[in-house]
Amino acid sequence: MMPQTPTTRVCSHCDGFPIVHITTGSTRDGQRRTLAATCPRCQGTGTRTAPASLARAGK
Repeated sequence: MMPQTPTTRVCSHCDGFPIVHITTGSTRDGQRRTLAATCPRCQGTGTRTAPASLARAGK
């Protein structure tokens, strides 16, 4: 029996890691400050839709 392929595809822009936290430094008491950044291509989902297939119309 052949394994089935997943229906959702991993975003090629973020490689499936859609939200990352970037360290901006630390405070005087040793805590780290971070900023969350989301992937602009998949808008933070980590997946992308399948490309639209071309349909031939006419003769």
